Amino acid sequence: MPDELRPPPKIRARGRSFLALVLSPEPVLADWLAGLDAQIARSSTFFAGKPVILDLSLLDATTEGLAELYPALRARGIRIIGIEGGDASWPACAGWDWPSGFMGGRASGAVDIPDDAAPVQPQPPRGSSMIIEQPIRSGQVIMNPDGDVIVIGSVGSGAEVTAGGSIHIYGPLRGRAIAGMNGQPHARIFAHSMQAELLAIDGYYITAEEIDPQYVEKPAQIVLTNDTLVVQPLVPPVFPVRKR
Repeated sequence: MPDELRPPPKIRARGRSFLALVLSPEPVLADWLAGLDAQIARSSTFFAGKPVILDLSLLDATTEGLAELYPALRARGIRIIGIEGGDASWPACAGWDWPSGFMGGRASGAVDIPDDAAPVQPQPPRGSSMIIEQPIRSGQVIMNPDGDVIVIGSVGSGAEVTAGGSIHIYGPLRGRAIAGMNGQPHARIFAHSMQAELLAIDGYYITAEEIDPQYVEKPAQIVLTNDTLVVQPLVPPVFPVRKR
């Protein structure tokens, strides 16, 4: 077929969804970095391989120690893919390698390039639950940024389940569970056997060492109360009723 008669190739594009942690440093920066070091000491792999957005909205151009903040985070192995809430023109940020875009991400399937002449198709509703009907094995990552995740089975050590809403594990939870990642402090984590390595809701987290032993290997739920993660029984205790 002559080149002038050959139809142009169809262009395919694939979407990528990003779920990044957001760090919001607060003055005094030296104290904030000390607190960050304490958290890293409790869970040395929490930031490993995870993209991070640096939110400077609680700081300003004159914040003491601002110039050293970005290098200090990089030195701690924190991978910053974006900066918001600040301005690259701030003098203290002059030496920063200000990220210009995002890298990586997780494949989320094909995306059709719209035809201007075609009618607009309605978008599927967001916030739906994701149901996984098999065990989540070590090294696997399950993510639903817009809704709940329900696992009919176990979550192995080294696996991770992340949800914008709540997480329900109908089996042993031995890996990581991160809920409420889209700013949902009322999200919860439920497990039929609590053995988690790490639990997080809306950016607050605890590690296995901080879980009360009375809830380990027992049905339990995790709630965020007054900026503190609280582990509770999955089913409230039933007290006998005394007859008069």
